[in-house]
Amino acid sequence: MNTFKPLIIGDLTAKYPIIQGGMGVGISLSSLAGAVAKAGGIGLISTAQIGFRDPDFLKAPLEANLKAIGTEFEKARKIAPKGIIGFNIMVATKNYALYVKEAVKAGADIIISGAGLPITLPELVEGAKTKIAPIVSTAKSASVICRMWDRKFHRVPDLVVIEGPLAGGHLGFSREQLHEYGADTEQVSASYDQAAYDEEIRGILKVVKEYAEKYKTRIPVAIAGGIFTREDAEHAMELGADAVQVATRFVTTEECDAPMCYKQAYINAAEEDIVITQSPVGMPGRAIRNPFLKAIEERKASGEKAKIEHCYQCLEHCDPKNIPYCITNALSKAAEGDLDKALLFCGSNAYRCHKIETVDEVIQELVGEA
Repeated sequence: MNTFKPLIIGDLTAKYPIIQGGMGVGISLSSLAGAVAKAGGIGLISTAQIGFRDPDFLKAPLEANLKAIGTEFEKARKIAPKGIIGFNIMVATKNYALYVKEAVKAGADIIISGAGLPITLPELVEGAKTKIAPIVSTAKSASVICRMWDRKFHRVPDLVVIEGPLAGGHLGFSREQLHEYGADTEQVSASYDQAAYDEEIRGILKVVKEYAEKYKTRIPVAIAGGIFTREDAEHAMELGADAVQVATRFVTTEECDAPMCYKQAYINAAEEDIVITQSPVGMPGRAIRNPFLKAIEERKASGEKAKIEHCYQCLEHCDPKNIPYCITNALSKAAEGDLDKALLFCGSNAYRCHKIETVDEVIQELVGEA
């Protein structure tokens, strides 16, 4: 019997309190987001180099990406005409404002934004029905966002996503913080201090509650990072969350936009294969250790610099002369199935993926209706 309540965000209601996390480049596009929305959750399309398959991407990446935002949203909407579909947009993205405005223009129900603090997000969606949600990892970042939005825009978030240290891809923690939580080892299941991060979650919930009371409204909260089973979802709800955001678990679904060999890499991974690496974004990231990452480690040890042949203008703060690799190139190789030359972002539980499922099966299992 399902004991999870629908997720209500203003005038939006998702049957299940399940948000599918955004995964770029090309991992969560229209197929996955549409399927999640159709199944009763909230589907998110990642705008990170969303137009990488466009023939003009190499010479005009921004234009290709902006065009793809509308195209992918339209395809997802056909899959789920009445579902809730939105975008995950990284603050670190170059021309961030243009991506947000294009997502609003496409008809996004919601924009969830992390990889930096989305300070300007409210003014970019002004006058639109699109809901906005920052991703935060600490009570301090939650306080900064809420205070800034309150002071500058006289509003609060429609939803807050708390992303913990077990998440995949870019993490909102320093290496020192990851170490404090025991989230930087190759055996995270044994070393992670769940109780310590639960305290941080309670601190964030307290901040959100203060601003909700100030505006006499309700701000739902979703917990993300390491959510893999119904028990994980139940624990999040017990802490006071209204929903969970899940990404890794959806990679090994039939509907995920990733190629089958990418999905198989998750299925084949052992826990010790999942490591923390330094991303050109300047943040630690979690990925599967493969020939690509091993080559990066060897190059770093030898002091050899990466040869960046082409800049895709993807990040606001990126110096091609001083980065370990081009993240657009590494992630697009993953989406194209060239895995030995690819960065395979994943959550800490990727090794627990053992089979290909459907989106509906994953959601039903998470809410206990399987």
